[in-house]
Amino acid sequence: MEERITGVMVYYYFICQRKLWYFVHDISMENENENVMLGKLLDESSYKRDDKHINIDNVINIDFMKEQKELHEVKKSRAIEEASIWQVKYYLYYLKQRGVDGLKAKIDYPLLKKNLVVELTQEDEDQLKEVVQEIIMTKELMQPPQFIPKKICAKCAYHDLCFI
Repeated sequence: MEERITGVMVYYYFICQRKLWYFVHDISMENENENVMLGKLLDESSYKRDDKHINIDNVINIDFMKEQKELHEVKKSRAIEEASIWQVKYYLYYLKQRGVDGLKAKIDYPLLKKNLVVELTQEDEDQLKEVVQEIIMTKELMQPPQFIPKKICAKCAYHDLCFI
């Protein structure tokens, strides 16, 4: 049976292994986090005319499709852009594995009035296969990985768990 790896897991993988571990073990701190609530508000108020929240297999959740064969992910800032890029690449990869090819993707930053085109290369696919395996290994850990302080810790929903 294929392991269920979501786009959020890939996003968290590139942000923090500890955050990923908490998430995959159903320890959620995000409902109360101000930054998460701001992101949800931005998502709800942006791109109202487009088909939004396209859930595929309960694995990936595309923010919206603007044009045929172009998926979009909405982010409020570029603070953790690498993780966002890999999340979108995973969407492209996941869909390609299921026979959907030739898609384009963009990350939209409505507050900045900018967007970023994201493409999937063969090298990206190879790296995503490794990322998926590392996520599976993280899920199997009995306790969270060692805490490694990062610049983003202060705004993280899991901050209190890591600093106890």
